Amino acid sequence: MAEQILMIALSPTMETGTISKWEKKEGDRVESGEVLCQVETDKAVMDYESIQEGVLLKILVNEGEQASIGTPIAIIGEEGEDITELLSSIKRDVVSEKSPEVYPKEDVQPSDIRKEVVSDRISVPKIDRIMASPLARRLAEQRGIDLAVIKGSGPRGRIIKRDIVSYIEATPSTASFEVISPGEKDQIIPVSPKRAIIAQRLAESKFSAPHYYLRLKVRTDDFMKARKALNQTLESRVSVNAFLIKFVAETIKRHPIINSTWQKDTILRHGSIDIGLAVAQDDGLITPVVRDCGNKGIIEIEKELKELISKALENKLTPEEYSGATFTISNLGSFGIEEFTAIINPPASAILAVGKMEPQPVVTNGNSIEIQTLMTLTLSCDHRVIDGAVGAAFLKDLKDIIENPIKALY
Repeated sequence: MAEQILMIALSPTMETGTISKWEKKEGDRVESGEVLCQVETDKAVMDYESIQEGVLLKILVNEGEQASIGTPIAIIGEEGEDITELLSSIKRDVVSEKSPEVYPKEDVQPSDIRKEVVSDRISVPKIDRIMASPLARRLAEQRGIDLAVIKGSGPRGRIIKRDIVSYIEATPSTASFEVISPGEKDQIIPVSPKRAIIAQRLAESKFSAPHYYLRLKVRTDDFMKARKALNQTLESRVSVNAFLIKFVAETIKRHPIINSTWQKDTILRHGSIDIGLAVAQDDGLITPVVRDCGNKGIIEIEKELKELISKALENKLTPEEYSGATFTISNLGSFGIEEFTAIINPPASAILAVGKMEPQPVVTNGNSIEIQTLMTLTLSCDHRVIDGAVGAAFLKDLKDIIENPIKALY
């Protein structure tokens, strides 16, 4: 019997998904566990594995189009099966959900898939209303664009995101403004689902968690000598970030409250030290997580970190690989940033901002001046969980371990 394949939540924060690629085409046989399509979530591009088996009878959401969670994206059944009744049922859903109270007469919103079947091979009752995807409609509203002046390129003339973006780019009066530099114009950039989630989560963190900041300089000469000595014995080099992750994990063992989460009535002290490293992507930021760092060596951490970063840059991380960090490191030293403060990445209660290493003159205890390589560390803490003295003690011990790597062993 033919069944609808519904869009499911492929990440904890996903509300809609965009079909980036169909791995199967209509008429193909689909086995349970096979990858049916690629779905772009708010965080990454992920495989949608079918839990049904049969023949892919109808694709309802084309590549590049969005679907909300719980809405049908395709129909699967037996070869040659009549799906007319099922399609009619979907069409009835289209008509029944277009009520005047929800959709004004002059401006109906068809898709979400429950409200419109997004396929140019399915005929639905004709309406004299503008058809546009939810994302296209939202972008048009934000930019004050009249949908009536836009020609849709989607199925049956439906207006989709690329139509709005193309209109914005091609219409200076709506999309851009003269700026001081001759020939340069402002650009309006649509907010991607990933960027929207980043904005939401960081705003919630900044304004719900009372942040405070601790900063100190760390001498890195002995640390870099130890790294150089290790790398001379290996075929593949161990990164500075792998060392920092290990040093942080060892310091957390001495201050376990740092590895905790505020839960209103309780504080959850995590047993596993799961450290995330902020990684920049073209359209946002993601934090791959190395699990159980307290029980792993630097070489093992480096191996996992390298694989995670590679997947992050290809948008291939799974939710298990980028969520739930109990501590986060953000290293902007390679960009030449001397120091900065970072916003705590929930559910963690602290994040470490790492600046660049730079030779500087230092007055020693004997009042002589010598050149040392220094790096500025800034620890952001959630005051609901971590008191100032606790955060300071943690940062001091982290400084001691970085300056004397042998201390990580005892």
